[in-house]
Amino acid sequence: MEAFLERMQAQLGDEYEAFLRFYEAPHFRGLRVNTLKCTPEKLRTLLPFPLRQTPFCPNGFYLPEETRSPGNHPLHHCGAFYMQEPSATSAAEMLGVEPHDFVLDLCAAPGGKSTQIGAMLNGTGLLWSNEIVKSRANILLSNIERMGISNAVVTNLRPDMLCERLTGFFDKVLVDAPCSGEGMFRKNAAAQTEWSAEHVRSCAERQLKILRSARLALKPGGVLVYSTCTFSEEENEGVITRFLSENPDFVLEDAGVSFGRPALQYARRIYPMDGGEGHFAARLRKTGAPLPRQTTEYRQQTDSEVLDFYDSLFVNRPFGENLTVSNNKIYILPKNYDNRFSGLPVLRAGVILGEFVKRRIEPHHSVFAAAQKRDCRLAADFASDSDAIAAYLHGEEIGVSADWKGYAAVCVNGMTVGFGKASGGRLKNKYPKGLRVLR
Repeated sequence: MEAFLERMQAQLGDEYEAFLRFYEAPHFRGLRVNTLKCTPEKLRTLLPFPLRQTPFCPNGFYLPEETRSPGNHPLHHCGAFYMQEPSATSAAEMLGVEPHDFVLDLCAAPGGKSTQIGAMLNGTGLLWSNEIVKSRANILLSNIERMGISNAVVTNLRPDMLCERLTGFFDKVLVDAPCSGEGMFRKNAAAQTEWSAEHVRSCAERQLKILRSARLALKPGGVLVYSTCTFSEEENEGVITRFLSENPDFVLEDAGVSFGRPALQYARRIYPMDGGEGHFAARLRKTGAPLPRQTTEYRQQTDSEVLDFYDSLFVNRPFGENLTVSNNKIYILPKNYDNRFSGLPVLRAGVILGEFVKRRIEPHHSVFAAAQKRDCRLAADFASDSDAIAAYLHGEEIGVSADWKGYAAVCVNGMTVGFGKASGGRLKNKYPKGLRVLR
């Protein structure tokens, strides 16, 4: 670590001592409100601890140091918020996502930035989240499901393979590149032991390679944001400078943010002194006039049995009618998803409506996690501090109206968390076993 400290002293100058003092203090913790499910104002009234806004994102907040196990809170289970290091929200903020954008998050696990983008899209456009490591891709998928994102595609592919297949397809691309993780040293001792000057150099080469792939997926006039959670100039300014020298059709531009401090004129750096663990982000634009996008919504022919089942659960088919059946599962695909993507190894596109089991269809957790309470034919709503919701998250049966029969959503303060099957005043628990709270 001596080489790291020497480099930071040279990099920070008079601020080096202030930088070191942060290593004697607790690291920053934060959460981001998921606006697909909740507003910051509502969440403030429901959480048992105060929230203080960060400078990096309008929906990002610092957690009090004494807060314990917020991930076990019912509001976390229902996707009202995502636990996220405060400065990690900066990159998606700089991307400038607008409704109806097609956005690629190329290195997406565990899903903080993807779910932030999903909230910005608010069900419009298309979110494509990719992760090369299969185990991490499954975690990414779980978080996208919990946060109720219905217009996402999740893949587990090498960046070069994916971007060559989807050349010129996306309005916005985020590359939150694997890095030496120097910004995580305060919260992760293992990251310190893995650091070396050689590791920094190898990360920089890998990051440049990923950027070379990412540029292919971006359409003319589109925006690419490159970010890392490291302080290394070699992995940050160095990678951007090399990429721009190779690609004169890309320019560095002002993202219109004021957090952190400038680097390379328009890029942004964040140190612990700026209120976050550490990030770097640069916004690049691909020159050229953007081509108009066809906005056709796709709809496949669907068996009336499937549509009847859909209508038995929800009002007005809230996720559209781009349905398909694969391996006995019924998928409601994103409206902008079609046969152009056939042959790609997709882990999940859209949400799963249900599964054929013998001669019946059983609903899937993901469709209820993405639904609004108003979309559901039946919905049992409980306060986050109620005994009923604690029992439900533990996997127990709970009481409901005696006249209810069939599948019903379960909500926490108006936000869906799962479902069950009602009969005789009881709700048989269908919350996935892997998500349940152990007592």
